[in-house]
Amino acid sequence: MGAGIAHAFLVSGSRVVVVEGDDALAEAARGRVASSVGKAADRGVLIGSPEEVLGGLTVTTTPTDLAGCALVVEAVPEDTALKLTVLRQAEQAAPDAVLATNTSSLSVSALAAGLARPDQFVGLHFFNPVPASDLVEVVVGEQTAASLVDDARCWVSALGKTAITVQDSPGFASSRLGVAIALEAMRMVQEGVASAEDIDTAMTLGYRHPVGPLRTTDIVGLDVRLAIAEHLTRELGPRFEPPQVLRDKVAAGELGRKTGRGFYDW
Repeated sequence: MGAGIAHAFLVSGSRVVVVEGDDALAEAARGRVASSVGKAADRGVLIGSPEEVLGGLTVTTTPTDLAGCALVVEAVPEDTALKLTVLRQAEQAAPDAVLATNTSSLSVSALAAGLARPDQFVGLHFFNPVPASDLVEVVVGEQTAASLVDDARCWVSALGKTAITVQDSPGFASSRLGVAIALEAMRMVQEGVASAEDIDTAMTLGYRHPVGPLRTTDIVGLDVRLAIAEHLTRELGPRFEPPQVLRDKVAAGELGRKTGRGFYDW
């Protein structure tokens, strides 16, 4: 997700600083962004050469290199403590920047409560894969400034994407609906109603979804979907209880595309 978000801002003409935890992760991040930009060039959708676009990219392991940034988008795993640690580092490094979280399910208001400037904090929920996705959810926390919401919508538009505005609530709009459909699809697999392929085909051909819910789960990551479902269960009740097939696959390390196997073989 971080590489995809970096791609989106780079190709729109922004200068981008990517902060990673160590040198190996930084090198891997640089490679992912370069590969993504190269693929855009191959498709003929890149303005300028890959070298020109990537000239705006800095990859570092030092949070203080964020100094001077106008916007910092956090894109670490769905763990409240981890996100707060990263956001507080960013807040210290870039005290004048707007901070945003790419969380797909955690409370924006709860994260804001741990920051020094909660009014300058907003949710920017990008979708995977970011370069090909047209949607960004602008998630409004209890203390998010109204002017910041307007700015965030403008930033999304500048990326060539469409913003929807959602008040902070469990799962927002997209994750709540997407997870509900995916969990029911998993229960159907578990009960032997149909194969994963046929369930997905029902949604792509019958409801014009571009990708079926189980293939989408593989792309997002089964571990990510499990974490979101558990969070929604705590917040909204048992209708989001993860089915056993999801728990079993995560326990077996079958996390989807990133491990080579999930509901599909990749």
